[in-house]
Amino acid sequence: MAKYLIVGPSWVGDMVMAQSLFISLKQTDEKAIIDVIGPNWSLPVLARMPQVRNAIALPTGHGEWGISTRRKLGHSLRHEQYDEAIVMPRSWKSALVPFFAKAKHRVGFHGEQRYILLNERRKLDKSILNQTVKRFVSLGLPKQQAYPPLELPQPKLELDANNQQALYDSLKLSQRPALALMAGAEFGPSKQWPIAYFHQVAQHAIASGYQVWVLGGPKDQADGDKIVAGLGEYAINLCGRTSLVDAIDLLGAAEQAISNDSGLMHVAAAVGTHVHGIYGSTSELFTPPLTEKADIHNLHLDCSPCFKRQCPLGHTDCQNKLYPESIINALNLPNPETLHDFT
Repeated sequence: MAKYLIVGPSWVGDMVMAQSLFISLKQTDEKAIIDVIGPNWSLPVLARMPQVRNAIALPTGHGEWGISTRRKLGHSLRHEQYDEAIVMPRSWKSALVPFFAKAKHRVGFHGEQRYILLNERRKLDKSILNQTVKRFVSLGLPKQQAYPPLELPQPKLELDANNQQALYDSLKLSQRPALALMAGAEFGPSKQWPIAYFHQVAQHAIASGYQVWVLGGPKDQADGDKIVAGLGEYAINLCGRTSLVDAIDLLGAAEQAISNDSGLMHVAAAVGTHVHGIYGSTSELFTPPLTEKADIHNLHLDCSPCFKRQCPLGHTDCQNKLYPESIINALNLPNPETLHDFT
């Protein structure tokens, strides 16, 4: 039985995909103990992963060095006597806690000169480990099995039925089947499908007997208002009104979800919802939704993927020319003209 200390990633989608590593470790050793260090926001997400024993908050902000904080946390974990430490980020600071915790074997990819902090440093061969999830899972395997891993377990977040019901009650949601829309793109506008297109899809879904939930953070509230404008009681902007763990349970209750390449897309995939992932400036070859229940929408223009925050050509055709009719057809919703009772 091995005891692992894992330094998790700093983004929602990456933390969801990290569960593939945790599952892989448990498949190799079902008695393995897995503790995961992550930002405060990630703790309720990690709590929905049964493979994780302890979710440990790293009380520093994104991009903050916090060396003394990391030293203190590492010292506080020494009594655990970890056999293995896996450092998923490639930064120097991310390797500090396992080093101060005196984990015996500390592995990670070559990064910012981490020669003392890690005692096994692996080359990141991007031609072989060509997906984020492959990179994560490979770090938990012996080197001879890691390039690439043969199995990539799909993340599966647990749902809380009681919280689902409480959300239906408190948010006054109807019993119609639900379509979730995730229109946010924190990375930049090049990853965002036009808000007007989301609005058209929502309009069609409501006419087809669905309710529409727009999910996202406080920064997405204004866009959410535009999506639901004039669509009536069955179009609900929940941006900024729910926590991340609430979004997990709501996505688990939704029938389908349409999302930009974002963290919530990976959450939807991990709770078993049928995902429609929209790509343009990024690629589904690198960060696909890890589920069989997915439709990928990508025009594959000559200029994409560019992986830029803003379109370097100024037209964002990879998003603007992906018209809503193609998404509506893929949803395969009932024909509004055949419906008589939407209740």
